[in-house]
Amino acid sequence: MTAYSNVFVERLWKSVKYENVYLHAYDSVSEVKAGLSWYFSFYNQRRPHRSLDGQTPDAIYFGRLPALQQAA
Repeated sequence: MTAYSNVFVERLWKSVKYENVYLHAYDSVSEVKAGLSWYFSFYNQRRPHRSLDGQTPDAIYFGRLPALQQAA
């Protein structure tokens, strides 16, 4: 594992902290689980990503999936 591969994880957790965790005063572990579950769905399905030309991770992944399955 290179230091470069860690950039993606660091970027993800920075987004999680600034866009969800720091904005909510969670009182319990169950609230954190529910809040993070919602956020990761939002992050993958609805939040446009600049590094993906404004697309979502799901759109990129699932958009390529049929082409990858046909190639196999």
